[in-house]
Amino acid sequence: VIHELSVVICSLNDGSLRTLSTSARRSTVMQAWVIDKYGNNSVLRYTKNASFPIIHYPNEVIVKVNAAGLNPLDINMRGGYGAATLAMKRDPLSINKAGSEFPLILGRDVSGVIMECGLDVSYFKPGDEVWAAIPPWKQGSLAEFVVLSANEVSHKPKSLSHVDAASLPYVAATAWSALVNTGGLNKDNSAKKRVLILGGSGGVGTFAIQMLKSWGAHVTVTCSQNAEHLVRGLGADDVVDYTAGPVERKLHTLEKFDVILDNIGGETEHWALSLLKPWCGAKYVTLVTPFLRNTDQLGLADGMMQTAVTVATKALKHITKGVHYRWGFFAPSGPALDDVSEMVDAGKIRAVVEEQFSFAQVPKAFEKVEKGHARGKIVVTVTTEQEE
Repeated sequence: VIHELSVVICSLNDGSLRTLSTSARRSTVMQAWVIDKYGNNSVLRYTKNASFPIIHYPNEVIVKVNAAGLNPLDINMRGGYGAATLAMKRDPLSINKAGSEFPLILGRDVSGVIMECGLDVSYFKPGDEVWAAIPPWKQGSLAEFVVLSANEVSHKPKSLSHVDAASLPYVAATAWSALVNTGGLNKDNSAKKRVLILGGSGGVGTFAIQMLKSWGAHVTVTCSQNAEHLVRGLGADDVVDYTAGPVERKLHTLEKFDVILDNIGGETEHWALSLLKPWCGAKYVTLVTPFLRNTDQLGLADGMMQTAVTVATKALKHITKGVHYRWGFFAPSGPALDDVSEMVDAGKIRAVVEEQFSFAQVPKAFEKVEKGHARGKIVVTVTTEQEE
């Protein structure tokens, strides 16, 4: 690492092109897992010739990836979910031809080390250990290096290894966006609030339990019986087993809730809102929305119109009953991760890693995520500390 960094400094000082290695080949290509088309697990391809990321804007940084976390979104993106919308985000003027996103690198979580900073970056320096949740329109973390905007990056919690750190950014950013930005909860107003998490044993659920408990909320979780020990260990107050009969019937016997976070979707919308306290500002926030599906099927304009009509209709329907219906979305945020990092180092949140895979085992890692019934996160080791 010292040798590599010295080359960076020399190349910057003498005004030549930036490199990160003594090898000219190393500076233009890297190892990565890519897809060249959308499909099942067979489209995953390992390469040693992926394009090395380049800083295009002065607020960007290049991160050497130590570990990458996988999420259900990676499975969906591998199959083409959101392709039309993400293509528009990558290329708003439609300058490039269809399929220009390939070869595409998946992976939304990263923990690693800053290797290079743009001219306007002052908060980070080469050598800093960082973590980030990568926006889905950018190249992902299943590669040796990744380029990100500095405002998407945060200093990694000092108390976590890179593997543990890579399990948190995406789910933390998603839960933060849903519960704080949309749900209106924060560390100052959550005490004694009753929160229901539908689907609490996955990545978002296990993080949300811990964050809410650290803020003093009362947390009820639905999960299968074999995940009860996990969620109770994270602080859940009440646990309802969805495999032991109609879950809504059991939930209706409990006191009503101030906020519901829905990780399940589907039929839950039909009964979950009746569990909220009426006329108290109570909110139902679902992370399972048809937004990207609408734009994929109908195009951007018609898809957004359909989305607006759908959410407006549902919001109006439920506001007449005294409760609020909202959609939650993943929103990458370095500042939010700064707050989460403090909570982790204070011992209020711990990483929940179900299984760790080597870089050579990426297809197996995808298979594990695709099976569902998660108990935390799946993490891929890209570069080990010994290799640095």
